[in-house]
Amino acid sequence: MEQKFKNVRLITSESVTEGHPDKVCDQISDGILDEMLKNDPNSHSAVECFCTTGLVLVGGEIRTKTYINIDKTVRDILRDIGYDKQEYGFCADDVGVIVTLHEQSPDIAQGVDEDKNKEQGAGDQGLMFGYATNETPEFMPLPIVLAHKLTRQLAKVRKEGILPYLRPDGKSQVTIEYINGKAKRLETVVIAAHHSKDITTKRLREDILKKVIKPVVGKLLDDKTNIFINATGQFIIGGPPGDTGLTGRKIIVDTYGGLAPHGGGCFSGKDASKVDRSGAYMARYVAKNIVAAGLADRCQLQVAYAIGVASPVGIYIDTFNTYKIPEYKIMELIEKNFDFSPKQIINVLDLKRPIYRKTAAYGHFGRDDKDFTWEKTDKAKILKKEAE
Repeated sequence: MEQKFKNVRLITSESVTEGHPDKVCDQISDGILDEMLKNDPNSHSAVECFCTTGLVLVGGEIRTKTYINIDKTVRDILRDIGYDKQEYGFCADDVGVIVTLHEQSPDIAQGVDEDKNKEQGAGDQGLMFGYATNETPEFMPLPIVLAHKLTRQLAKVRKEGILPYLRPDGKSQVTIEYINGKAKRLETVVIAAHHSKDITTKRLREDILKKVIKPVVGKLLDDKTNIFINATGQFIIGGPPGDTGLTGRKIIVDTYGGLAPHGGGCFSGKDASKVDRSGAYMARYVAKNIVAAGLADRCQLQVAYAIGVASPVGIYIDTFNTYKIPEYKIMELIEKNFDFSPKQIINVLDLKRPIYRKTAAYGHFGRDDKDFTWEKTDKAKILKKEAE
């Protein structure tokens, strides 16, 4: 028994659709941030959202020179997600929107703002992680890549009317069997699909298998793959009426699906002065370029800050013994080629743009989108050359 399981690992990641209540909140928080950045790129934001049956509550701290119609922004986002019918129990047209935003604390501002005597400091203390692996073209772990593809497909067949009885909420989960650290087979697929009353569980399971699972992971299925579709039966009550939503409660879905640590701070609703977000984006950028340069098969980077201080208080690298050159040399290359001060992160990754709402569903990393500047591998050639 010991020998059988010695080098075998079953590794699982999950994803959720844009209609999941927590993701609804993330998109509202980031949608409000985007509205501020459109007219004032120097806006500061720490916006939180809570939603439940018939209610969206928006709170937090902001500092901006522009006006945002919060009520309209919230309703437009809900409508775009697909919450546009009263029968869902949560509808853009009649949900109550309560706003309780106030100005950013001057005690925080004094540490963040740059002046002639002081460089911009970190918006808070904390630790962030970045991770990359060469096991997929996205430089992401395979379980989270597949989980996101499944939830995207679930949303696609709903929005395109291929499965018109589907509703916005939904989840996926993927378990991959790893042997000696290499992904070998698809062990389990789990789908939870929010749906209307006029569909049987049997029909729904047949449709999801044919229209969602097989188009995404069909080539990976084998006779032993476990498939669970709406395992408890019906899923009619979904979205905020079924489960209260909150900004920042899907941080593992947002990052690496559990294959790397998370520092604790969420991303959504925070402008780039908040290192919870910008520091994590920079750490991903560095880790991905290290792997893309062929310096390691896997790379995990931790960076930590003190509030009001520009330079990180610590940077730590772990390549899980997959390094091609000594780790201390990789660290030297990082220090030479990357600047982790908040101001330089914002400049290098161009983070004062209204790009954030689309990050708030289906993951912040591993996306092929020009606005996701932290996914660039433009430093890989330089790193490879300097490592020779």
